Amino acid sequence: MGACDGPDCEKALQNLYLFIDQEMDTASCEEIQSHIDDCSDCLDEFDLERVVKQLVSRSCVEVAPAPLRDRVLFSIRTVQVQITETT
Repeated sequence: MGACDGPDCEKALQNLYLFIDQEMDTASCEEIQSHIDDCSDCLDEFDLERVVKQLVSRSCVEVAPAPLRDRVLFSIRTVQVQITETT
């Protein structure tokens, strides 16, 4: 396969999140898996998206340490005060 520009690439990339989440029918999954196996550009994109998705899902499960949470809440309140003062 060549660069990431054919109709198979377009289909694979459009369905990447559905594929990663296993929310596609089996036939479509096999087709996209086969394409990703043959196309290094789509494989790179797939790997990147999968890593990002794993990091986001892990971040949503882990609880932030109290000092970090307090700093974030303080920053949000500071921004809210600044917005209120300027309007």
